[in-house]
Amino acid sequence: MPYVELKPGETQDQLLRRFRKQIAKDGILSTVRRKRWYVSKSELRRIQKKKAVRRARRKQRKLQQD
Repeated sequence: MPYVELKPGETQDQLLRRFRKQIAKDGILSTVRRKRWYVSKSELRRIQKKKAVRRARRKQRKLQQD
């Protein structure tokens, strides 16, 4: 669990910014969003395959443009 302490002379805004940065670095928010609903393994594989196809198409288009 990320923990930040108020440094001397630090404002609440700076503390909050530092805390948010720590949360993003630890990947906590993305984990919470991912686990919000249950996704079966087959569904997860289908989603990953779909993303891989999109990446490949994007990469192919980029290569054709150059």
